[in-house]
Amino acid sequence: MRTQVPNFWDDAKAAEAQMRKVKELKNWVVGYNEVKTAADELQLFFDFYKEDAVSEEEVDEAYRHTLNLIETLEMKNMLSHEEDKLGAVIKIVGGAGGTEAQDWAEMLFRMYQRWCERQGYKCEITNMQEGEEAGIKTVTMQIEGEMAYGYLKSENGVHRLVRVSPFNAQGKRMTSFTSVYVVPLVDDTIEIEINPANLTWDTFRSSGAGGQNVNKVETGVRCHYKFKNPVTNLMDEIIIENTESRSQFGNKDNAIRLLKSQLYELELEKRRVETAKVEAGKKKIEWGSQIRSYVFDDRRVKDHRTNYQTSNVQGVMDGDIDAFIKAYLMEFPD
Repeated sequence: MRTQVPNFWDDAKAAEAQMRKVKELKNWVVGYNEVKTAADELQLFFDFYKEDAVSEEEVDEAYRHTLNLIETLEMKNMLSHEEDKLGAVIKIVGGAGGTEAQDWAEMLFRMYQRWCERQGYKCEITNMQEGEEAGIKTVTMQIEGEMAYGYLKSENGVHRLVRVSPFNAQGKRMTSFTSVYVVPLVDDTIEIEINPANLTWDTFRSSGAGGQNVNKVETGVRCHYKFKNPVTNLMDEIIIENTESRSQFGNKDNAIRLLKSQLYELELEKRRVETAKVEAGKKKIEWGSQIRSYVFDDRRVKDHRTNYQTSNVQGVMDGDIDAFIKAYLMEFPD
């Protein structure tokens, strides 16, 4: 086995890349074995049912379990692009509407946190701006875990909330919009060049709870990067704020990683645009599109791209969004 040779770790970067490939292959083998075992057990249950040894309900349960494993493996097979295997950066920005919109942004933030917990993914908040009365104006989350971007790219777009607002004295039904931006979180396997001449830095005092240096030491960093946008071919600017660490150096390092992630996404967007010219009519991610509506009073959450919907509003807000992700990937694998 190649990983067992004495000089395997002499080139650490190449070794880590090889270990990632081994892990990916191992996960496919494990997934296949789980499906085969479940299918064999289903056949056994059916044979026992014909002999009145098990109930019809037990056969149905074995069937549901097997089907779920097959669909999960099939969904993973949809994630074949280079970037799909990476982590993800989610930025949530509350729309117009004051406290109601900011509360909606915080609800979505909680929903993605709960989803990450369900997946066993590591989730870190790299920047957050809280609302004046309640909720949040914006938050950036850094998510690390296998296929995190592949799954979460389906969440990119505008999320619409309809409910009787607790912040409205007349108890009126209100509509709020929050934008969710998802980009791949680059790692050492992705080479992104940054021109230092186009990069400038500001520092500021981090705000929020915790830490004796909060509001006393300028640990928060803000980077400005001017560049030629590969999608529009016009001069553009990316601004990244990072307040995660108590160390200014740590925040700068992570800000650079987030900057590289956004630049990488723009390169991917350029590829998607070029592909679209050849394969006109295929569905692509639209940054400003309204993708999903959450109508609390009618107990309904509906995705407008796939038409998948559920009445389990509370489950969705607690992070149970796998069915929406699956429906999207099955319909729009590219």
